[in-house]
Amino acid sequence: MRYSSPKQLCFPPVAGHTVRADFDGGALSSDLGPLLLRGVDRQIGFTERLATALRDKRHQSYIDHPLHDLLAQRIYQIASGYADGNDANSLRRDPMFKLGVDRLPLEPEHDLASAPTFSRLEHSIDRKDLYRLTRAFVDHFIASYPEPPAAIVLDLDHSDDPTHGQQEFAFYNHYYKNHCYLPLFIFEGTSHALVTAYLRPGTRPTGAENAMLLVRLLSYLRHHWPRTHILVRGDSHFATPEVIDVIAPRRWTDFVFGLAGNAVLLRHADPVMQDGRCLHQQRTALAQAHRASPPPSSRLYAEFAYAAASWAQPWRVILKAEVMAAGDNPRFVVTSLAAPTPQRVYEDIYCARGNCENDIKAVKGDLHSDRTSATTFLAHAMRLLLSCAAYVLHHALRTHTLQHTALAQAQPSTLILTLFKVATQIKQYKDSILLHLPTSCPVQGLLPRVTALLYLVPLPAGNTS
Repeated sequence: MRYSSPKQLCFPPVAGHTVRADFDGGALSSDLGPLLLRGVDRQIGFTERLATALRDKRHQSYIDHPLHDLLAQRIYQIASGYADGNDANSLRRDPMFKLGVDRLPLEPEHDLASAPTFSRLEHSIDRKDLYRLTRAFVDHFIASYPEPPAAIVLDLDHSDDPTHGQQEFAFYNHYYKNHCYLPLFIFEGTSHALVTAYLRPGTRPTGAENAMLLVRLLSYLRHHWPRTHILVRGDSHFATPEVIDVIAPRRWTDFVFGLAGNAVLLRHADPVMQDGRCLHQQRTALAQAHRASPPPSSRLYAEFAYAAASWAQPWRVILKAEVMAAGDNPRFVVTSLAAPTPQRVYEDIYCARGNCENDIKAVKGDLHSDRTSATTFLAHAMRLLLSCAAYVLHHALRTHTLQHTALAQAQPSTLILTLFKVATQIKQYKDSILLHLPTSCPVQGLLPRVTALLYLVPLPAGNTS
């Protein structure tokens, strides 16, 4: 018999009534999200694909948690807002997370894995495992199309991951002004689907490194999609001769890259910049004559052929000649596209790569891919891929299940707060499990549609070409 009184929380009285709280609510959870993530995962088979890519090095006689269950638990936790591996110590008994991993919610013998298990998993990963996992992301991306697409856009971008301490391969990066890793993310530019990602040291990537990765990816995609037009898009540090030489000879493959200005480019741009200054002066004078606000900027577009000393041939360079009150702002883009007008190449095609930065923010900010507190570089690389896997599930939920709803374009943080954080009471019977949701649940009008699409309507079979 327990003689100690339960721990209580005290709150200010309301309407003459005292307010107390305790932790004796029983089988309650604050997370409906794992069950929704399980529905998405069952349809696209993503964690199963990742588990197949890994080689389980554990002795089979001592395994309590299969590799697939470990990956699913960790990825669902990250996708639900629990970025730290130590959160598993509390969530391993959470009934909704146990349901998400296909375990009975109220049976103690079905508890999930703890933080030390995930630490051992992260530190057991080797380079071959990472290569197979990275390729599994590409395989999933390919399989997500029922048939080969007519065209795709590959958005390439590096993003800093600040480090603190003496992590392996963490170097000072002058551009970001800190010690960091510099992972590469590759997204499909029109659908925002993640193609793949990999962790790399904090040094600036060379053209040879980018070309080595790109030639593997393009060859792999081309093997599955022989006639798909592929546009490779990135900022100026991808406009190197090594990368251009990889793309240029390939059929149905083009590029559009930012181009850093230099003295030769500025000489080409000077006549157009002069026209831009005259245009801006005229527009400013006209606005003053009509007592209107002066225009913030004036732009003209032009193109010319240009070949850097290290390039094998000249390429089409697009000039944006922008004049602002603060001064001139010339910008350059190099491309192999011949048909679109200069303005369309710059505004509609190149500038759209900014969406890739929003996708990276979702992976870093909402799903915490920058949790680099492990002891080895390979463990950090595994953590990056786990956060990327959480992004894949969120993206599938938005595109397959939440289309034509208010959450169709929601960021992961919004989905977590709006759709995942729903208090749930769990009751387990002999042959059924009953979940009670709040009567005042703000998304009760949306949840019937979501559950129907996740568990009653199967997705079309993926492309396996």
